[in-house]
Amino acid sequence: MYEGVNASEGIGIGTVAVAVEPDLTFTPHVVEDAAAEKARFKAALEVFCEKTEAQAEHMKTSVGEAEAEIMSGHVTLAQDPELTGAIEASIDGGTCAEQALVETSTMFENMFLSMDDEVFRLRAADIADIRTGILAELLGREVVDLSVLPAGTIIVVHDLTPSMTATIDKANVAGIVTETGGRTSHSAIIARALEIPAVLSVSNACGALHNGMTAIVDGSKGVVIGEPDEETLADYTERAEQFAAEKRALEAFRGKPSVTADGIAKVLACNIGSPDDVNGALDHDAEAIGLFRSEFLFMDAKELPSEEEQFEAYRKVAVALKGAPVIIRTLDVGGDKEIPYMNLQKEENPFMGYRAIRYCLDNPDEYKVQLRALLRASAFGDIKIMVPLVTCVEEIRAVKKLVEECKAELREEGRTFNDNIQVGIMMETAAAANIPDLLAKESAFFSIGTNDLTGYTMASDRGNDRVAYLYSWYYPAVLRAIKNIIEAGVRAGIMVGMCGEAAADPLLTPLLIAWGMEEFSTSAPSILRTRKAISQWTKAEADELAAKVLELSTAEEVKALLEANAR
Repeated sequence: MYEGVNASEGIGIGTVAVAVEPDLTFTPHVVEDAAAEKARFKAALEVFCEKTEAQAEHMKTSVGEAEAEIMSGHVTLAQDPELTGAIEASIDGGTCAEQALVETSTMFENMFLSMDDEVFRLRAADIADIRTGILAELLGREVVDLSVLPAGTIIVVHDLTPSMTATIDKANVAGIVTETGGRTSHSAIIARALEIPAVLSVSNACGALHNGMTAIVDGSKGVVIGEPDEETLADYTERAEQFAAEKRALEAFRGKPSVTADGIAKVLACNIGSPDDVNGALDHDAEAIGLFRSEFLFMDAKELPSEEEQFEAYRKVAVALKGAPVIIRTLDVGGDKEIPYMNLQKEENPFMGYRAIRYCLDNPDEYKVQLRALLRASAFGDIKIMVPLVTCVEEIRAVKKLVEECKAELREEGRTFNDNIQVGIMMETAAAANIPDLLAKESAFFSIGTNDLTGYTMASDRGNDRVAYLYSWYYPAVLRAIKNIIEAGVRAGIMVGMCGEAAADPLLTPLLIAWGMEEFSTSAPSILRTRKAISQWTKAEADELAAKVLELSTAEEVKALLEANAR
């Protein structure tokens, strides 16, 4: 048995095919005709971009538009003047195209890897994928082709890159195993979109698993079993059938109202990172957008997006939702989200430093560009503005003041907007959890960000293996913070939702019902499952369980009780 990261749920049983990457070795040499060598590089780059664009077009129909954007992003990154300019400068110095490509791209890759931001660290993998593609064109070699796999294949590869997955026929792939990657890597994102069970970061997977052997991929638990015995195979075959049956059964909740067993209405919303994600949200039956992470518009740009660019992105989502609520979080920069052109200084403790609303209020002219775009887009739908990392009343008041300034400017310009646009707070700090009654007086709604709330409350970095055990929302301190926030919002008569990962945890569902939470915002694949979980509890039953949970002292006791009462 081999353990890894549970990247895409489900159970796959099939025959292993180890994807062998091409031999891209070469002998560096000095070039005398730099112009000819640059022309050779440009030709290889052009062919790579053409192939990648074709893969992106294929992915739009085979996987989805949002995933196709990953491939389109490869083209943009490959053509970045900083990257190509550095490569050509190296060639001008006498370096061959292959060596110039490898050395320059490796420098960029290491730069991205050194960043704390997980989104930017993904760019390192993109750079490596681009390097492989262009280098293969320069050397005249074929990259891994996964389009001709037989049915029931378990793909085993060092790193499943976006370019590899672009050609996958998901009907023939039973599971995916890699030696690298995490839950937020592009390979994981695409595997989930394809709904293929995947376990990533399995050490020495390409050596331990070999062609032709039978293997089991448990994407829910992050386990891979090679050459299972008959008893194990039978057990997992039954589990796979049960998982498939449960998935089919969830379709019964498509189009149904999101209500508790005793008829209390809830809202099932979706978290998205770009306008292109909205189609996936609606395909999975989302009733609203509970979190639009606007920072991705900034991360994917080379300079601050203009008001028009932001307006079009927000308008697109508002129109697609046809009047349903769209909560858009304003720029959440800093912490683990670095944006080079903003020139943020490196901090020893960035999560408690100059980030999110602190940066925005200190740069009001930049912030007003976003606020104006949001206001203008509100004329096309029910857009709500959410402020991240609020710790005190002064911050939300300052944002509301800027919103009013923007309204006055837009009125003078004759532009239309929703004059009653709601401004709410992402409740994700320990400070906010201690003064929700004060913040509720200033806020139109709360949305609980359990990812940061858990980390800040428990003083635990989930990326630090030595303290990750403390990163759990089952700890009484976190649960009481959540309860405090929800109940304060309910008393104030404002909507309270949750957009952190805990919103999709069925064990937590009865507690959230008991305390009065209204909106559950999850990833798209979790929507129907969450709707089912809500439907299984009455308020009275949830109240009874919540009372017992609040009497417990440890996370272990809480989780055990919730599991014992799971439905």
